[in-house]
Amino acid sequence: MTRIRLAPPEYLPPHDLLRGRHVVVTAAAGAGIGSATAVRCLEEGAATVVIGDTHAGRLAAAEEELAERFGADRVRSQVCDVTDESQVEALLDLAEASGGLDVMINNAGLGGTVSILEMTDEQWSKVLDVTLGGTFRCVRAAARRMVAAGTAGVIVNNASVIGWRAQEGQAHYAAAKAGVMALTRSAAIDLAPHGIRVNAVSPSLAMHPFLEKVTSPELLDELTAREAFGRAAEPWEIANVMVFLASGYSSYMTGEVVSVSSQHA
Repeated sequence: MTRIRLAPPEYLPPHDLLRGRHVVVTAAAGAGIGSATAVRCLEEGAATVVIGDTHAGRLAAAEEELAERFGADRVRSQVCDVTDESQVEALLDLAEASGGLDVMINNAGLGGTVSILEMTDEQWSKVLDVTLGGTFRCVRAAARRMVAAGTAGVIVNNASVIGWRAQEGQAHYAAAKAGVMALTRSAAIDLAPHGIRVNAVSPSLAMHPFLEKVTSPELLDELTAREAFGRAAEPWEIANVMVFLASGYSSYMTGEVVSVSSQHA
């Protein structure tokens, strides 16, 4: 069978899906899914987008770039390590001071590749604390504020197909992402009586500079070969689905994990 490699589609024009909404996006500096999501939210009419990240330099540069494109009054940033509850609260304090909190997009996560035979407790705990624990802290903090404000808000989490499918050297990351899926489903039931929806995306392979930096070319080639389109997703293709889940177009969806993948079963 001849392997195909399709080019990415054209970037879609915005449709004002988040008009007037106040959005927070974690891990939004750099050039990955979080950054693409922040851009897409602003393109879709969000009144404000507050971005958080652990890397202060990249975060400041991201805020400056977004402010130049979309207006300084619509963009704010706050250094935020999602393993620190006080920093999560500070990020949401900034959101409320900037207009409110309607949409919480939890993109922060940490990976790595190591066999279960060599994996240390520290490696296991660090990935779980950032990827699953961080998502939990952000869901809890955002939900409490939405309930207190009487906001029929939306929470969107970033999971991964690795939460469903085995991959060598990914026991800690797979366990964390499977946990994000379970957290999403259970939190959705807890929060439904308050009118708050909770969903997640589950990407397979989205190419960005950080992934290329931490992944060998051989593994990237192998992962790309598993994709039916013969290419990785562009970060904005994942962001499109996050925006859909944050918008009124998904008003009857909660507790769902949407696979954003062309990966063969």
